[in-house]
Amino acid sequence: MGEQAVPQVNGGVAVRRRTVARWAGALALTATLGCAQASNLMDPAGPRFAADYAPGPDSVRTAGPIRVVSFNIRFAREISRATELLRRPPLAGADLIALQEMDDQGVDRIARSLHLDYVYYPATIHPTTGKPFGPAILSRWPIERSWKVMLPHPSRTRGQRRTATAAVLRIGGVAVLAYAVHLETPVQITPSEREDQARAILRDAASFPGPVVIAGDFNGEEIGLTMRRAGYRWLTEGVGPTVSFFNWDHIFVRRLAPARPGPAAGVVRRIDGASDHHPVWAILGWTPVPTPVGLPTAPGVVSVRMNR
Repeated sequence: MGEQAVPQVNGGVAVRRRTVARWAGALALTATLGCAQASNLMDPAGPRFAADYAPGPDSVRTAGPIRVVSFNIRFAREISRATELLRRPPLAGADLIALQEMDDQGVDRIARSLHLDYVYYPATIHPTTGKPFGPAILSRWPIERSWKVMLPHPSRTRGQRRTATAAVLRIGGVAVLAYAVHLETPVQITPSEREDQARAILRDAASFPGPVVIAGDFNGEEIGLTMRRAGYRWLTEGVGPTVSFFNWDHIFVRRLAPARPGPAAGVVRRIDGASDHHPVWAILGWTPVPTPVGLPTAPGVVSVRMNR
């Protein structure tokens, strides 16, 4: 791998400190970190990290079911365990993977290990880790273009902004628009504000004429109703809890249908400490239909490519 690029941040990380009585050192440290402010990466053009590790088009099948996976890997900490999990059924051989809570090095390690192309736009420099934090798209198919979608409503305590990563993939000759999503948590914004975040993604996808896949951690199950009203299939509805007791990780599609026969979607229960979230998966039927030419125009991007 070539030299890792360091993204530019909009200002330094500001830290507010609370007055704390003489508690133990560990408790004082926890309180300080809890007040740390996020350093948001508000440039819609970047920073952008990307690399091409997938085999060339001649080595990729031209038809067949499409396997989609979404996985929130907590602060990108357990990359080796997560990679091993992604090698095992029912996640193995995924055509499209949406990852959340990633940093640039973690994304590159997973993509390189699984021989996938990727694009990654971090949303912030997270105060807990001091590293880039955001969603990434990994693909077995060529990534033709990509961009960052800015989402409204910063978090209450840290002022943290969320983004989605969008990419147009060329799957079997058909242009498919994919989004990796991580909406804000319920304690940081209201349900209506989180719905606003989902609607920002829906508006971004509205003009795309071909198939659309939106996958990620939505931090709420009710968002599925918003997506359904917008014409999307809710493939992971009813698969069961994906984090603690909650069903927050989902896959939605438009102009695509679940594969038949057999189970078309599910959640992986055994994760061997890879994260606090359980990955979800879906298998889509695939009938290649040429996509009209008028694809959405992405904003200009600042690209950082990783050498093989």
